[in-house]
Amino acid sequence: MFKNSTNQQKGSLLAFIAVVLITPDSLLIRLSNIETWGMLFYRGAIPFVTVLIGLLLFYKSNFLKALMGIGYPGIFYFISFSACNITFLISIQNTNVANTLVMIALAPMLSAILGALFLKEAPDKKTWLAIMITFAACIYIFHDSLKLGNLYGDLFGFVTAFGLACNATLARYAKDRDLVPSAVIGKLCVAIFALFFVESFELLGKDLFYVPLMCIMCVAIPFVLVTIAPRFITGAEVNLFFLLETILGPIWVWLVIKEQPSLETIIGGSVIILTIASHSFLALKKT
Repeated sequence: MFKNSTNQQKGSLLAFIAVVLITPDSLLIRLSNIETWGMLFYRGAIPFVTVLIGLLLFYKSNFLKALMGIGYPGIFYFISFSACNITFLISIQNTNVANTLVMIALAPMLSAILGALFLKEAPDKKTWLAIMITFAACIYIFHDSLKLGNLYGDLFGFVTAFGLACNATLARYAKDRDLVPSAVIGKLCVAIFALFFVESFELLGKDLFYVPLMCIMCVAIPFVLVTIAPRFITGAEVNLFFLLETILGPIWVWLVIKEQPSLETIIGGSVIILTIASHSFLALKKT
C-alpha cells in the first residue's frame, strides 16, 4: 500500500508517525528518576548507536565518504545539533513542559529571520507579521515565568528553538550535502559532553524501561523518519506536523502527572500555535 502512495502521502505519513512518537518524550523525561547528566548521556549514546547501525546498513562501503562529505556546514550543524539536545533537557528540567514546547514552536519564525540575515531570503509581509505576533506572545509568557521562577527553563527553551532554526538554515544553505551523518556525530558529542558530569550510569526500577524506550522510540526512530520525510514533502509541511508536539506533549504530562501550565502559557502558546499554523497553511496554499 505504501509503495503505491503518492509522495505527499508518504511524506505526510512519515512526518505524522515521527511527531506522534515524539509527543511522549517530555512525559518520559518527567517520569524518569535518573539525574540530568545521566539522562543526557543515554539520550546521546543510545540514539547514536541505533542510528549509526542504520546508516552503516544504508551506506555500506560509502559510509566514510558520506561522513567526510559533510564539510564545514556539517561541522556547524553537529555543533548546533548537540547544543539543542543539551539545552532542551535543561529546559524541560527547569520549567513546565508546555513552556518548553511553546518556546520550541518559535523555531520556524527564528529560521525566517536567520534566512533573511544569512541567505538573503527576505520574508514577505505575512512572515514579518507572524514573527512580531509570536515574539509578542513569547514576551508575554516570559513575563509570567519571571513571576513563577521558571524564566531559567524558558530561556533554555528559547535557545533550543534558536539552535533548531540554525539547523534549518544550515540545511538550506547546504542543500547539496547529506547532513544526516552530522546529526549522528552530534548525538555522540552529546554523550561525550555528558560523560564529564555524570554521577552515576545506573538505571534503577522503572528507569530500566523508561530511558531505553525514550531514547529509541522518542529520539532515534523519529530522527530517522523526520530526516526522510522532507524528500517527499516540503520543510514547511514537516514543521506544520511538529505543532502537534506543542499541543499533545503537555496534554500527556497533564493527564499522567497533573502538571498544568499557567493561564498565560495557554493563552500565549495558543497565539503562537495559531499564528504559525495559519502562516504555514497560507504559504503551502500559495505554493
